[in-house]
Amino acid sequence: MYTTLDSTERAIVEAVEREQPSALALLEEVVNINSGTLNLDGVRRVGDRFRAAFEAIGLRTRWIDGAAFTRAGHLVAERDGPGPHVLLIGHLDTVFEQDDAFQRFERISPAEARGPGIIDMKGGDVIIVQTLSALRAAGVLDRLHVSVILTGDEEDTGTPRDDARRALYELADAADIAVGFENGSGDPRRAITARRGFTGWTLRTTGHPAHSSQIFREDVGSGAVFELARVLDAVRTRLSSDPLLTFNPGLVVGGSSVTVQGEGTRGTAAGKTNVVAGEAIATGDLRAISPEQLQSAKRAMTEIAAAHLPQASSALTFDDSYPPMAPTAGNARLLAMYDRVSRELGTGPVEATDPRSAGAADISFTAGRVGMALDGIGLMGHDDHTPGETADLRTLPTQTSRAALLLYRLASGESVQAR
Repeated sequence: MYTTLDSTERAIVEAVEREQPSALALLEEVVNINSGTLNLDGVRRVGDRFRAAFEAIGLRTRWIDGAAFTRAGHLVAERDGPGPHVLLIGHLDTVFEQDDAFQRFERISPAEARGPGIIDMKGGDVIIVQTLSALRAAGVLDRLHVSVILTGDEEDTGTPRDDARRALYELADAADIAVGFENGSGDPRRAITARRGFTGWTLRTTGHPAHSSQIFREDVGSGAVFELARVLDAVRTRLSSDPLLTFNPGLVVGGSSVTVQGEGTRGTAAGKTNVVAGEAIATGDLRAISPEQLQSAKRAMTEIAAAHLPQASSALTFDDSYPPMAPTAGNARLLAMYDRVSRELGTGPVEATDPRSAGAADISFTAGRVGMALDGIGLMGHDDHTPGETADLRTLPTQTSRAALLLYRLASGESVQAR
């Protein structure tokens, strides 16, 4: 078995297998600590547990307090070495807050366990720890220049966003390679080399209020609702054929008066069937695969909004949340290395995930800052973000071995090109 692996690589794999009981124990422990994003104390407690785990294998750690961006904060662990600087990315928080009914780790079979955040993404965090531990056990951790960041607000990013992601930006700027341990599609035959970004938008239109019998008259116009519909349909017509670009209005309200609350997630409207609408608001998202595609879409949407109907107006605002992680040659090279590792381990080929199947994640903030990036190589399973979130525990050792051999080969200089 593993006939193509050298003696050090076999020692790494053996260390991974040997440490599976401790990996499973750590996974159960951290899953049983509630760390919903807004449970700041719980996020810190999970951070403390991983901090101890990283320090036990020789990394220096620091906690970045999140008070400035209204969140718990982030854990950073680092170890200097002669090889390329690799940034490993995870997160401590989950979507399950303290009042959620789903709170505990549950073993449902020898191969599966269910629990809040078990694959998104405490399992990925455990894989980071066990990967570095296996490299240390094989005597090669000193070859690796590694930084780890486990953010405390991936599921609900703090504000101001630039403050919340400043540490990630700084670590990415110093690194050569970024590897994210999200669960991705839940299929170990896939890994992520490209993610679309997420930009929120708000469209506000106005019209000339009047009796409905006067609508379309030159001095009255078509009203705010027709103006809103014009913009939305024109954007759909113009942008819907652009590959990998999506534009979705998720909430629409219109009438004589309207309000939108909850960051665009709830709205109210008042009006009458015999009154031309004076106001309308739509909120939604825009997802693009590259910064260039995003800017082009924004320009098109703004041009469409500016061409308003008589007696009406339209105004668009954008809120950039996650930047696009465009496909690059460097990302493809890193996937090729990971694929080779997987084949030599006997766990089969790995292909790139369709970007339409990959949502936004923290690794996107490294785009354009590192020469190579790969994501979606954490613990596999299904039904994340639901009470059925379940891990395939058989992938815990295999995903760890894949990651450990990838880092070992990166530290040894295999296929690494200068930025």
